Amino acid sequence: MNTLVTGLALGHYLFLGAALFCIAVAGIFLNRKNVIVLLMCIELMLLAVNINFVAFSRQLGDPAGQVFVFFILTVAAAEAAIGLAILVTLFRNRRTIDVADIDMLKG
Repeated sequence: MNTLVTGLALGHYLFLGAALFCIAVAGIFLNRKNVIVLLMCIELMLLAVNINFVAFSRQLGDPAGQVFVFFILTVAAAEAAIGLAILVTLFRNRRTIDVADIDMLKG
């Protein structure tokens, strides 16, 4: 089994996952102001890792990678729900979600 889908080898999926991961890392480093975009970049990182897990799982014929993806998606959903709840509470109290203003909460 050399290809996952006709014409696409494992390397194609790994390249896609690496490209998505690099875009997410660049988004985190370039955007230091908006917390929502930072959360989206973290989700993109998790999805890039999921692509790699599914590609290797399919290539090796072992469903363990797909089980890991299920757990990663569960954690990602919880992270998104909790992160957005914190942001809504923070916005209600501070009227901003700017990272620089949140940094002033240290005390």
